[in-house]
Amino acid sequence: MNIERINAAAIRLSGKARRTPLLSSPFLDEVAGKRILIKAECLQHTGSFKFRGAWSALSAMHPAMRARGVIAFSSGNHAQGIALAASRHGTTSVIIMPSDAPELKVNNTKALGAEVVLYDRATEDRDEIGERLAAERNLTLVKPFDEPEVIAGQGSTGLEIAAQAANIGVTSAQVLVPCGGGGLTSGIALALAAKAPALKVHPVEPAGFDDVARSLKSGRRETNAATTGSICDAIITPTAGQLTFPHMKRLCGAGIVVSDDDCLRAMADAFTRLKIVLEPGGAAALAAALYHSNSLESDTIICVASGGNVDADVFRDALQKYGK
Repeated sequence: MNIERINAAAIRLSGKARRTPLLSSPFLDEVAGKRILIKAECLQHTGSFKFRGAWSALSAMHPAMRARGVIAFSSGNHAQGIALAASRHGTTSVIIMPSDAPELKVNNTKALGAEVVLYDRATEDRDEIGERLAAERNLTLVKPFDEPEVIAGQGSTGLEIAAQAANIGVTSAQVLVPCGGGGLTSGIALALAAKAPALKVHPVEPAGFDDVARSLKSGRRETNAATTGSICDAIITPTAGQLTFPHMKRLCGAGIVVSDDDCLRAMADAFTRLKIVLEPGGAAALAAALYHSNSLESDTIICVASGGNVDADVFRDALQKYGK
């Protein structure tokens, strides 16, 4: 994986993905005691950054392979990205989703034209299910993060951050990224290392699912003991990717861990001050910036708001607890 591949993905994404804004609020700056900038990927097609990687992967695929149909596994955001990208390429998609995925994500994936296959993430192996169905139906598997073209597509977010930061005179900052398997984190880190090396990436994870933070400390891929138990479904994975972790190990700073309540509070602050809707996992980086700023050295923090696909009851809970 290199910057040339990310640049090529960005060219294929031009006119297909949205160039999402870099937002700010003096109220959030006051909470954090630092300058906070928010890359609003919740405004991307399908409500998350995942459309970038999905379009990148499908547009790079050989037409004959793509025409057979694609399969993916996802808690919801990669699912919707693949479903939309497949539909726009005129092909079919099968998505394997956990049975406890937010109802909104399941329904949206179906509405975008995908066939949804549910599984129990506590007792079943999604990789095994995906590989078996791919073989049975002759489908091409597009992994959610451990796939070079997916990483390249997510890296286009980093290219935009570098350009947008330069446009407002930001030359040095810490860049916080919600992190599951590491596709977005490693893609952004690779892009920034090439285009804006003074912007340093830090992964952010929910408490109890901080395998990347622990892996960066130990120098090897660590695994989470649990597979469920956080409202941050979008960024819960067993372990970092085989492809993504070496990039994160080489390029990222220490990981940051936030609580579910931190994420709910950040969702409320984002809605109140920025008028954007975030899901819990998508709010993790903002939560780290707002409520854990003492651990951050830079005076400027760039947070990726990675997704906004939240069920109404969870969003209502966030506003009732922390809305002002």
